[in-house]
Amino acid sequence: MASHRESPEKPGKARQFKEMDHAIVRFAGDSGDGIQLTGSLFTHDSAVLGHDVSTLPEYPAEIRAPAGTRAGVSSFQLNFSSAEIHTPGDRPHMLLALNPAALAVHLADLMPGGTIVLDDDAFDTAGLGKAGFSGTDPRDDGTLAGYQVYRVPITTLTLEAVRPLGLDKKQASLCKNMFMLGLVAWIYDRSASSVEKQIDSLLERKTAQPAMLEKYREQAKANKLAFRAGYNYADTVEVFVCRYAVGKAKLLPGTYRRVTGNEATALGFLAASVISQRSLLYASYPITPASDILHELSRYRHFGVRTVQAEDEIAAIAMAIGAAYGGCLGLTGTSGPGVALKTEAVGLAVMAELPLVIVNVQRGGPSTGLPTKTEQSDLLQAIHGRNGECPVAVLAAHSPAHCFEMAIEAFRIAIRYMTPVFLLSDGSIANGTEPWRTPEQSELPAIDLPQAVPAGDYQVYARDPATLARQWVAPGTPGLEHCLGGLEKQDISGKVSHDSANHQRMVQLRMEKIRGIAKDIPELTVFGPAQGDLLVLGWGGTFGAIHHAVERAQRRGLSVAASQLDYLNPFPANLGSVLRSYRQILIPELNAGQLRMLIRAQFLVDAAGLNKITGQPFRTSEIEQEILRLLGVQAGNRGDSPNEAIHGTMGA
Repeated sequence: MASHRESPEKPGKARQFKEMDHAIVRFAGDSGDGIQLTGSLFTHDSAVLGHDVSTLPEYPAEIRAPAGTRAGVSSFQLNFSSAEIHTPGDRPHMLLALNPAALAVHLADLMPGGTIVLDDDAFDTAGLGKAGFSGTDPRDDGTLAGYQVYRVPITTLTLEAVRPLGLDKKQASLCKNMFMLGLVAWIYDRSASSVEKQIDSLLERKTAQPAMLEKYREQAKANKLAFRAGYNYADTVEVFVCRYAVGKAKLLPGTYRRVTGNEATALGFLAASVISQRSLLYASYPITPASDILHELSRYRHFGVRTVQAEDEIAAIAMAIGAAYGGCLGLTGTSGPGVALKTEAVGLAVMAELPLVIVNVQRGGPSTGLPTKTEQSDLLQAIHGRNGECPVAVLAAHSPAHCFEMAIEAFRIAIRYMTPVFLLSDGSIANGTEPWRTPEQSELPAIDLPQAVPAGDYQVYARDPATLARQWVAPGTPGLEHCLGGLEKQDISGKVSHDSANHQRMVQLRMEKIRGIAKDIPELTVFGPAQGDLLVLGWGGTFGAIHHAVERAQRRGLSVAASQLDYLNPFPANLGSVLRSYRQILIPELNAGQLRMLIRAQFLVDAAGLNKITGQPFRTSEIEQEILRLLGVQAGNRGDSPNEAIHGTMGA
């Protein structure tokens, strides 16, 4: 339960102070209001304070949707905690809305009894109309009954705060997100100077552009003035009668930094380059939500990383294949539509047996679909989406920090088995944030290089009997000259062959090579009882919601376990025995049931599916409810979680 004390800052003000184990805050406003920046700054400060953090950024697909409309709403949700967490939380405890549209879009998600902070200036006739409130005002018509509502003239106070800088009204109003940040920093008992350091760091990152330095300095001044104004307003105006604090999380010893999934992915590929002592080429075409991998890797030229923004997706993978053929780490990244364009070239890499890694940061489809939303609908595309019998290895990261180790693992497998490898991420993982413990180089796995040594007649497809991988030889190596291409090859010699029996043998060898990877990956682990009534099986970004839902079910005394598939082709060797240890199997997926289909086909188990294709990640409560339904348990009141109970009275 929350403890209470009076805030010591202002004598004479009897302000309540609550200490809690976690808090969920959602910032929302118009696209262009700096909502993502605000959330990132508050997240970074939370990480610096030692909280465990998890985030969910949301923004529209349109480059600039009509201002003030529901289509243009951008949001950022942060869950910060003194205990281990794996999701950004189901329902926010506090919603900060900079316009009526933001309120309209996000009100339904707010926890009953939660807190709302509004920019009162935005709720004029025009703003209400754009948001779809025709002839009514949600502030006065009972819509907000049951919530603790704070109406703050954020825009007016921001303009007043930055007036000394002489900015025009448009520039000045852009600082209102910093005023909002000041409010929430005070409410959650943050040091103003700590948050200001994060604002200063923005300027430091801009100094690479000297021509714009003075402009950035003015922006930093304005942002800090607006932030201080918001912080001081909350401190001096007696309307905010309660503050909240969250303790530090108990993390493993080490050095931590905040990473997004895309940042961790890029760092993992960089680590693979260092470990293998092979230069890295990353070629890609810009596509949401994968583009940040290119941006991040472009910063590491001093490590020998080469990045290319190609003219299209086909050119990008062709460049990566060329790099792999030349003895470098060949890497390309994209989303589902880009994979569709790269498909023919993936087949070339399979036929040539080259160590190529393809990152697919999944988004809503088909076609260009939902560019800024998350989905898991490219699993079958990764495993089967090519002509002919064309097997590849498929891995999946399950959280932002996990992207680092899976990026290394993708190259380890690609090189050891001389095969293309798909690494699947998704929009929520890519843009989400969590603390990441930076490993020592000694903690990183080794990457073995299957290199050939000139010794007589070189045979291109001579294979390692343990892995069935051919040797990796750079073209033009004296004594090891060879050619590769897309036509079928004669076994051992690598010459073009149209012989039917040889084709079958080569197809079987390539398939057996991929199946053999199962001997070289970890067995599937189980969270919970080794056998029982129900196993919840997940992959990718469903990990956090599944884990917490199963924890809740276990607290009810139910015989429920969870397992996470990070290796999807091939499956871990013990998957079949794990599945047979439970009476029921539940597979939640952000698709129409792709893993479920594979599991049912291969293992003949009657797995149940829980499928969601809304562009949004699973809530813990959604999976928990399905667990209870399958086990015939009444859900009852959803206030049985200690965390939920603490915040059910927040702001009351």
